[in-house]
Amino acid sequence: MIFVYTNMMEYILSIAIQPPSVHSREMSEPALLARVFAGISEPTRLHIVLVLLEGERNVSELVSVVGASQGRVSMHLQCLRWCGFVESERRGKYVYYRVRDERVQQLINLARAFAASYHHELASCAVLNHEATRNETEAL
Repeated sequence: MIFVYTNMMEYILSIAIQPPSVHSREMSEPALLARVFAGISEPTRLHIVLVLLEGERNVSELVSVVGASQGRVSMHLQCLRWCGFVESERRGKYVYYRVRDERVQQLINLARAFAASYHHELASCAVLNHEATRNETEAL
């Protein structure tokens, strides 16, 4: 069966109602840990998390701060929420998002410390540079 989505929000709503995969219980530890890092490896998602670590925001505020479209921010918020990084609360006509677990702040702090110690190595890693170039090309 083929579904055609007329807009991004229709797609987001369609995946939001699907239950998590049964296969998630069968993932190996390395695969599961890789998904933790993948959850915040996309620059827009990471930017959203960094902003939310400063305090809760609604989608309009995040769009303004992050500088991405409303559809893109909503899509990334759905991923972050599904993966357990953020949670949401409806208040009137707005939905507010906040970091769900204080360990997210610890993870970011550790990553910042690691990046400070190894910034030259991270910046010059040929494999990461190749992957970034490939991802940019695919996005075009």
